[in-house]
Amino acid sequence: MPVGEDERLYTVGELARRVGVAARTVRFWSDAGVLPPSGRSAGGYRLYDSRAVARCDLVKTLRDLGLGLDAVRDVLARRATIAQVADAHVKALDAEIRALRLRRAVLSTVAARGGTAKEMVLMNELARLSVRERRQIIDDFVTRVTEGVGLSPDAIVIADWMREMPDDPSPERVDAWIELAGLVADEDFQRKIRQMVVTGSGDGWAPEWRPGLYPAVVTLAGRALADGITPESSQGKTVLNEIVSPYLPASERVELRERLELLADARVERYWQLLELLNGGTSSPSAIPAFQWLIAALHAHC
Repeated sequence: MPVGEDERLYTVGELARRVGVAARTVRFWSDAGVLPPSGRSAGGYRLYDSRAVARCDLVKTLRDLGLGLDAVRDVLARRATIAQVADAHVKALDAEIRALRLRRAVLSTVAARGGTAKEMVLMNELARLSVRERRQIIDDFVTRVTEGVGLSPDAIVIADWMREMPDDPSPERVDAWIELAGLVADEDFQRKIRQMVVTGSGDGWAPEWRPGLYPAVVTLAGRALADGITPESSQGKTVLNEIVSPYLPASERVELRERLELLADARVERYWQLLELLNGGTSSPSAIPAFQWLIAALHAHC
């Protein structure tokens, strides 16, 4: 490109200082073809005019934003607009940010839980599973614990709820996913859920005490716990009679107590809490202490 005699020309060092990069960076960009010199000095040194300065500013800006030299060449050659390149780069940055947040979540979980190097590898593998693979783990778990059992319509709905997984849990939910994956892989937990499924496949809950039981236990037994009322006391019996009708036959009280002893399991509650967390909700306070209070009261006053 011819250069006018009266136009200011810049050496590599002068251009570098003007734009705010190292001289070696200007040379690298020149060698890569994104910043060709406007001419040469008598001694063969590269020289750059004002248009090259503007071009160098643009290259620096694009590189500062993380664009590769191929993308820079496309912009400079007008094979792609800045908007098109920026859109593609945003998508790439989103993927990179997600990967970084995922790594951070795994490392935070490892730091919080401790554990061996083997456990850290497992956590990392679990965190990086695809959406399909995560759902398959939960589907396999539900299938194992319900296989061969004639489920009631209500139980089928519950089984479907057990499979509810988000399309793509956020990195912030990685800890919940790792905990859930470990829970459903635990054979003792699988046996517990299987026992609950088999037990619940019969006549189901007696209608006399099923409606409204959960909120009554959480409210009344929870309040009794907070007030220091023991299940065995006369006050405890009064609270019990508010939760369960005193006219309920003794045999059905025993049935209720046995069913609650099976259902009031902290791990089962944690399963539902983790699903809630993964689906963007918040974990509710545990209701297990209130149910344990009710079980103790039923033992004391049956």
